[in-house]
Amino acid sequence: MTEDTKLVERALKGDRKAFEMIVLRYQQPLLNYLGRTTGERETALDFAQDIFLKAYSSLGSYRPTWKFSTWLFTIASNHMIDHWRKKKLPLVSLDQPVDAGDGSLTPQVPDPGPSVVRKLELTEMRSRIERALESVPGPLRELFVLRHVNEFSYEEIADIKGLPVGTVKNRVFQAKEMLRRRMGEP
Repeated sequence: MTEDTKLVERALKGDRKAFEMIVLRYQQPLLNYLGRTTGERETALDFAQDIFLKAYSSLGSYRPTWKFSTWLFTIASNHMIDHWRKKKLPLVSLDQPVDAGDGSLTPQVPDPGPSVVRKLELTEMRSRIERALESVPGPLRELFVLRHVNEFSYEEIADIKGLPVGTVKNRVFQAKEMLRRRMGEP
């Protein structure tokens, strides 16, 4: 039995500390995912709260045969789909350039190792990537973030999104190619 499964069982028995531990464990990865898919820090914080509330109220439906992270990110993914439906995002051709928004979300990852110059280079590169990532259509951006930021396997992403593994691989590749073109790399 995994640590997450034990925490879920304790939470179902009324142990609030157990669910707090789940929140602490998954808060940052969830915020990273939401922040990069929405491009808005405040929206990401609001969505994270909503998702944890949904997860808490749905704990009874969690099955230990699933990884808890996959179950939680499925809830998050469905929340994003609902958001995009409500927002009625315009359809964008994958062949047409997409205008990047003005706002960007800089990840807050502590990095004690590199020098000041290297930190500046990394910050500039991160900003370029974030700006380029904002121009990738939401559904492709979401899969890219799940794979390359949250480091889910293609199989886990397929489970979260309810898509075939080949489709996930193809769409992650499309997102990478769009990023490469936006950043001016050959």
